Amino acid sequence: MLYAVSLILAAVLLAADQWVKYWAVTHLALGESCPLLPGFVELLRVHNYGAAWSSFSGMRWLLVGVTAVIVAAVAFVLARRIVRHPLGVLACALIISGGLGNIIDRLRLGYVVDMFNFQFMSYPVFNVADICVVCGAFMGAAYYLWFYEKYDKKGGQHGDIDAPTE
Repeated sequence: MLYAVSLILAAVLLAADQWVKYWAVTHLALGESCPLLPGFVELLRVHNYGAAWSSFSGMRWLLVGVTAVIVAAVAFVLARRIVRHPLGVLACALIISGGLGNIIDRLRLGYVVDMFNFQFMSYPVFNVADICVVCGAFMGAAYYLWFYEKYDKKGGQHGDIDAPTE
């Protein structure tokens, strides 16, 4: 059930990412902005040809390849049920949905559409997929630091929680 719910959540977040990007493209000209939460966040349409902070700008196929490998690896971890704790499963679902959202843009457009801009600080413009990846990464780190040893590590003191007892 946990895996099914996580798959549905990943699909909903992927759809939300694509819908927000579509809205930004159809309602804002490149470089145009409009307030979302005045003084806090505005919608500002930009095109990012790189990764975070525009790193690897112009390396479209490298970014598609690396992101695809990461998404495939995380999907493998879920499919093999290597991660079973809800926090870890949710982290994986977020990373997969965010990675796929940005891969779709890079394949379809050659760049990623970003639109959320903090007005109270200098920070790169980002999108829903980026939020998913960052939240998934933080949740994945928390899972690994506090739950992996106890719930999912094979051969550990508590890692064989699902194993039959003698």
